Amino acid sequence: MRKQIIQYTSSLDALVAVAKRLSLYENQQKMASEEFFNQYNRGLLSDDILFIEWANDYRHYLALHQEIAQKLNHAA
Repeated sequence: MRKQIIQYTSSLDALVAVAKRLSLYENQQKMASEEFFNQYNRGLLSDDILFIEWANDYRHYLALHQEIAQKLNHAA
């Protein structure tokens, strides 16, 4: 499978895009991303490619969320 690299003009644009992907995973698997990630990190789920991608997207979401929160705190 070929990976596609997408560049966003802002962290907020990237956060929105990742949040949309997380929503698709959640709807498909009937599980919130936070709950999935907790189970995945405890080794309760397989290393299926879908779960690996979901975990990576969730990590990316957390990093973007933290980055934006820090920028907002500095601006306030």
